[in-house]
Amino acid sequence: MPTRRDTEAARLGQLEVVARLEAADRAAFDSLDGHAQVVDRHRGHSASVAPRGAVPTLPVVFDFVDRRRRLADRMHEAGVDLLFLPPSSDLEYLTGVERGIPTFGQSQYAHGWVAGAFFRPGREPVFVLPRMMTVFDLAGELPGELVVVGERDDGQALFEAASLGMGEVRTLAVGDRTWAETVIHLTEAVSPERLVTGSPLVNELRRTKSPEELAAMERACGVVDATMAGVGPKVRPGVTTLDLVEEVEHRMRVLGSRVPSFTTHVFTSFVGGKNSAEESRSVPIEEGDVVMFDFGAVVDGYCSDFGRTVCVGDPGSDVRDAYALVLAAQEAGRAALRPGVPASEVNRACRRPIEEGGFGPNFKHRMGHGIGLDVHERPFVSEEEETPLEAGMTFTDEPSILVDDRFGVRIEDVVVCEPHGGRKLNGFSPELIVNV
Repeated sequence: MPTRRDTEAARLGQLEVVARLEAADRAAFDSLDGHAQVVDRHRGHSASVAPRGAVPTLPVVFDFVDRRRRLADRMHEAGVDLLFLPPSSDLEYLTGVERGIPTFGQSQYAHGWVAGAFFRPGREPVFVLPRMMTVFDLAGELPGELVVVGERDDGQALFEAASLGMGEVRTLAVGDRTWAETVIHLTEAVSPERLVTGSPLVNELRRTKSPEELAAMERACGVVDATMAGVGPKVRPGVTTLDLVEEVEHRMRVLGSRVPSFTTHVFTSFVGGKNSAEESRSVPIEEGDVVMFDFGAVVDGYCSDFGRTVCVGDPGSDVRDAYALVLAAQEAGRAALRPGVPASEVNRACRRPIEEGGFGPNFKHRMGHGIGLDVHERPFVSEEEETPLEAGMTFTDEPSILVDDRFGVRIEDVVVCEPHGGRKLNGFSPELIVNV
């Protein structure tokens, strides 16, 4: 089974840096007493979570064998003979083979289209990988068999031989991220009667999280909590949204995040204003600006997705009133997040306080989305999603009010579905941050 690339020595080195950052963060956060109005203090984590996003010192172990056993059961139920998955979150979930960090471009190695693994009930996985991928991108041994395709090899012939070696195939499933070239060669080789998408098979397994997965997600949430504690006091006149993005991403990396889970976004308005995704990213923030944060971390392969609002100077009553509605909406959505409740009903519960407060059109999106190995996973907490929730499912709870050309307020935490409602995996105070 592949191991994570971080060595214990690297982790210990990180912890030394974390200790220095945390000392600065504590001083910065404590200084909020004199410079900001925060109703609740930054709450501590449960005993199972390292405080303030500290990097875990013990390796994480997931039961990949059990995951593949459950996949085989699902394939039997669905009548699927063979599943092919390219490098992806689905493959990582089943085998521990870590995905590469996304980059611009697609073709990295010769015969790159062969990369992936075959899954058939009753058999170990069969991997087909370009030689350079095995040299530069893998750590540890793979579960099952491995076919290596060298640069000068006949990639199509080797891929076809591996495909035929999986036995008769009536129904073939392929992962959503499989290249068209791969699908063409695969169907030519095994001539299935039926071709279906395979990612839903794995998604149904991934939706409910194990205690080990929840612990990893809590660590990812701890990283963003600690990052916000350090960055929040820096939101002052003269700083730019670009400055804040760089600070957020630097702190997340130092605190243990492999990479941001999505493009970090800092902005003052949905339309107009200062926005890290636009040319206004270099325009200094001014007194009176209301600054929204949207960012996430990746720890042990699992994602967090987080948001808060910081006011530069004392906000007006319109901002405070809007934020009170957003807080009420987040709590209403969290309370409705119970097993058996359709996701669309949870979305309606979250929207209700904002709509009743007269800001319905300014809540421009859904309550949230599934989250785990991918930062956006199904099911979504949205009006079209009728999936009944299950205990252990994890979602974002992220209501907002976005008033074009004026201001916006938002909050976002990760929550897990439990019998009495959603439980937050974040510990950072939900209250409006005011830097004065």
